[in-house]
Formats: sequence, C-alpha cells, structure tokens
Amino acid sequence: MASLQALSEIDRRLVAWWAADCAERVLALFESESPADSRPRDAIARTRAFARGELDAAGEIRRRFVAGRAAHVVTTQPAIAAARAAAQAAGVAHMGAHALGAAAYAAKAAGLSRPDQADAVCEEIRWQLDQLSPEARTALRRLPLLGDDTSGPLGPGLLSRGVLAANIRAIQADLADRTF
Repeated sequence: MASLQALSEIDRRLVAWWAADCAERVLALFESESPADSRPRDAIARTRAFARGELDAAGEIRRRFVAGRAAHVVTTQPAIAAARAAAQAAGVAHMGAHALGAAAYAAKAAGLSRPDQADAVCEEIRWQLDQLSPEARTALRRLPLLGDDTSGPLGPGLLSRGVLAANIRAIQADLADRTF
C-alpha cells in the first residue's frame, strides 16, 4: 500500500511549484555564502520542471539528494536551512509531503537570518500560505498530520522535531482552518 504522504503524481506536481517558491525565497541565504555552488538553485529549477510535467518522477527521485549535500559546504545555520529547503523541494517528485519540509526549512532559514525579528518565521509562513493555489491547498490537505503516519517525512525524523515541527504544524493548522 502506498504511503498517505506520497500524494498522486498530479498532486505532487501541484505542490512542487509551491515548494520551489518557498525554497527559492531563501535561496540567497545559501548563495551569499557559496555563490559558485549551483546545486540548490538547480534543484529548485528541476522541481519547477517537474511541476510543469517536463521531468518524470523516476529521474527526479534519483537526483533528490543532490541539493541536500550542498548543506555540508556552508557553515551558517540560515544557509544550511536554505539548502535543505531546496533539497526538500526536490523530494516532492518522490513524496508530496516533502513540500511541507521545503516550507518548514525555508521558514526556519528566514527566522535564523533575522534573529532580531521575533515574528520572522510567522511572516514567512504567512507569505508561503498566501502563495498556495486553491488546488495545491486541497492537495496538501490530503496529507496526514505531522506524526499521524510513520511511513514518510511527516513521521519520526528531522521534520517531527523542534522548529521544523512547529512550522509544519502551523501550516497544517492554517490549511485545516481556511475554507476556499
């Protein structure tokens, strides 16, 4: 049986564009520290190409870890989180729940880059939610709540702890509250 976190390929293509938007918004935090490393930018471009139907899921599944390796060449926490946001966006071709991971890491990067602004993470999450198309919003609502299903990124692991978990819970709470 397929994981509830996978989403259909149609839904993954819908949420991939949003995940790319989230990751791209904080990409400069990575590129300011490692301007010659194109892996996160390439991952975002591939995520958009997947969303447009130009790339197949199988090929992207094989390449989804490339951007994550870029997190090991930078030293600041905002740059690391930005690289991981791009990696999570690339993972959407494999499993739709990675879209929430991309958003969570992007919000974390935004918060880390503005430690003097207590509401930086909330502002980023508000921006992310405002970018969601009605179709992508509906697709994300199909995902189980963080921790309810252990067979993917929303199960036990990095996304289920700390600020990442708080960010995903905030996004999922908003998705459940709004009706369109």
